[in-house]
Amino acid sequence: MQARMAASVFAVAAVLLLSACGFQLRGSGQSAVLPFSTLYISPTGVGIDLKRRLARSGSTTVVEDSKAAEGVVELLAETRDRQILSLNSQGRVREYTLNLRVNFRIKDQANRELLPTTQVVVQRTLSFDESKVLAKEGEEVTLYRDMQSDMVGQLLRRIAATRPLAPPQPVVQ
Repeated sequence: MQARMAASVFAVAAVLLLSACGFQLRGSGQSAVLPFSTLYISPTGVGIDLKRRLARSGSTTVVEDSKAAEGVVELLAETRDRQILSLNSQGRVREYTLNLRVNFRIKDQANRELLPTTQVVVQRTLSFDESKVLAKEGEEVTLYRDMQSDMVGQLLRRIAATRPLAPPQPVVQ
C-alpha cells in the first residue's frame, strides 16, 4: 500500500516538475510564427507537406504566385538515397543509412536573398533482413515519410528564424 502511495506521489511530482520547467513535446502547442503574412513555396514533395502544415497553422497564407508573396521559399533540390552502413560475416547487407537532403533558399518580394542556399539533411538507420524483404520495404517507406515530416519541421524553424530586410531607403541629394 505504501509503495503504491509513494509511486503515485512520485508520478504527480514528476508531472508538476516537468510542467513547471516549460517542458513541451516537439510539435505540440504553438507553431512557429513566420515573419511573412504570405508565402510562396516551390511545389515539390517536401514543399507540398510544408504547404499543408502552414495551411493548418493559419498564421501564414500560402499563395500560388511568387509575385504576390512577401516571402519565397525556393526548394532547389530534394534527394533521397540509401547507403550501406554495415555488412554481416557473409558480406550481405545488415544495415542501410537512409538520407533525405533538401537544398533551399528564401527570397523576399523584391527578389533579395534573405537566406542563401542551405542544405538540410535528415538521416535514419534501417536494419535489413533478406528473409523479410517486403516488410523492410514497407519500413523504408514509413521511415522516409517520418523523415519528410522532420524535414518540414526543420524548414519551418529556419523560415521562422529568417528576418526580412528593411526596404531600401531613397537617396536624398
